Formats: sequence, structure tokens, C-alpha cells
Amino acid sequence: MHTRGDAVVRRREDGALELRVNGVFVMDDVETTSERLLARAALAGCADPRHVVVGGLGMGFTLREILTDRRVKQVTVAELEAAIPDFMREGTLPGADLIDDRRVDLQVDDVRAVVAALPEASVDVILLDVDNGPDFLVHDTNAAVYEAPFVATCAARLRDHGELCIWSMDDSAPVRQALGASFAHVYAERVPVRLQGREEAYWLLRGRVPRR
Repeated sequence: MHTRGDAVVRRREDGALELRVNGVFVMDDVETTSERLLARAALAGCADPRHVVVGGLGMGFTLREILTDRRVKQVTVAELEAAIPDFMREGTLPGADLIDDRRVDLQVDDVRAVVAALPEASVDVILLDVDNGPDFLVHDTNAAVYEAPFVATCAARLRDHGELCIWSMDDSAPVRQALGASFAHVYAERVPVRLQGREEAYWLLRGRVPRR
């Protein structure tokens, strides 16, 4: 087990690497379907995803999927927990190659501050996987990530055909409503997963084409 602040990486008895933050299970390296789909779904809907913003580094599966797309020229990554990139650099978690990629700008900061600092209409895709969703928070302060004001901030930073995609443990009518206020098109996609022997489902909540 490796601990830095609130972040813990441990090797389970089944051999999986597991990440916990603030005592809450965040993810492991066994079931990564939804994290990778988060990237693929949003990139597929964008004709020219030159600049992508990722909220939440996690174990790097979303970022790795993004970097396989040669159209992507810049990825701004916001990660609140400084311990996570430290784990990668020291080899506790795989991913040192990701944060060393010349296209990646890793910022250890709250994603709300990182997005707010970007120029308007400067980003093609924003992917948010900063917590477990609006109803299963690791940090209570992350509740604002799922609310209308920050969704509107994201929409303002996106180019005309940009997309905001939010990972969640469950569907959320309030999040879909917030997306609908700022985007012309809203989608909710259920992603079946098998988590530690149980059949579960995660969700991708997406807004496309910002309202101006």
C-alpha cells in the first residue's frame, strides 16, 4: 500500500491496482471501459479536436485514449490531488509516459479554476471525471462541478461545435437539465461494466454545440 495525503494506491488480493481518495474507492485497473469510452465518444463527435481539456487524471486511462488520436495537438489536464502524478512519476502507478508527453499540460489545481482561466471559445472537447458523480462525491466541494454555473463556464470555453462529456456513477436528471441550459444537444449513455464480480453500469452525460 502506498499513501500520499488523501490518496492511497494498493495492490488487491486479485492482483488489481486500486486507487482510493479520501477513503472512497475511485477506480481500479481491471474495469476501465467507461473511462476509455469517455474519450472515444467525445472525440468521435468532434471533427477537429485540436485542444482537449481533461478534469481528473485518475489512473490515466482516459488520457491514454485521447493521446492515441493524432488529431489532438494539446491536452490540458487538471488534477486536484498532487499525489496522483507523483505516484506515476515514481512508478507506483503506470503513466509517467503520459504526463511526459509533449502534448500534455498537467496542472495540479481545481478543474473549475483551470477551465475558468482558459480563453472563451478556445477548446474543442472538455471531459470531466473528477469525482464519482453528483450523488457519490469523494469531496463535497466537487458538487459545483455538476451544477449549471460551471456547465455554462465550460460551454463558453468550447468552440461552436464543441462537446462537454461528464462521467458519472449514475444517470442524473439535474445534470442533464444543466447541460440542456447550455447546449443544443444532450445525451445520456449507459455503459454496462463488471465491477469486482458485480454487474453495474456507469453513465456518460454529454452536451454538444454550446448555446451562444
